[in-house]
Amino acid sequence: MILELIGLILEPLLEALFEFLAAAVADLILRFLRKFFEPPETQNSLLATTSYAVFGVALGGLSLVVFPHRLAHPSRIHGASLIISPVITGALLSWTGALLRKRNKKAMQIESFGYGFVFAVGIALVRFFFAK
Repeated sequence: MILELIGLILEPLLEALFEFLAAAVADLILRFLRKFFEPPETQNSLLATTSYAVFGVALGGLSLVVFPHRLAHPSRIHGASLIISPVITGALLSWTGALLRKRNKKAMQIESFGYGFVFAVGIALVRFFFAK
């Protein structure tokens, strides 16, 4: 019973850590691309949300090449990581954005709860359905 409880806690935390690291890689790519392309002044939130979801799904698919198996043994509550991990990842990205703004640095869109959550849901869905 203790091992099941540990698994219940460990699965979403490992997934969230993985999603946060993937978001950090995405953030670095976006920061690099920003140097070459001037971002538009008006921002379409629907387009941004869709783009982050698609980017998350693509990165989730790429992650299956490197990590084809689940990161943790699934718990009895099937699918809990689909909600818990993106919430944790969104919170971590929001905290990262707040920390950057506090240091007078420009935060990217993904460094907010909403966009980080959508990105992480994309990764989580792909890994949930396709990881062995």
